[in-house]
Amino acid sequence: MSEAVCRNLRIHGRVQGVGYRWSLSAEASRLGLSGWVRNRRDGSVEALVSGPREAIDALLVWAHRGPPMARVDSVCCNEGNAGELGTRSGFVQIATR
Repeated sequence: MSEAVCRNLRIHGRVQGVGYRWSLSAEASRLGLSGWVRNRRDGSVEALVSGPREAIDALLVWAHRGPPMARVDSVCCNEGNAGELGTRSGFVQIATR
């Protein structure tokens, strides 16, 4: 098992209204990651994910593809702040920001 890391993702393209948040949440849960995903008012999707490095790497590969109706133009990945997750476990969708 690898060390746990936290990453903030920002996904741009046609990623709202195509099931991207729901699909990312399902994939993150399948990979055993914790965190959240939300739409942004600029049309992007943002996620904060925490878990084993290998699982996050697998989610990043998925994020570049997304669900069938999505068109992903770019995925930005930066170090995230695990403190933002608090005591949350599992993966959830949160309100647009």
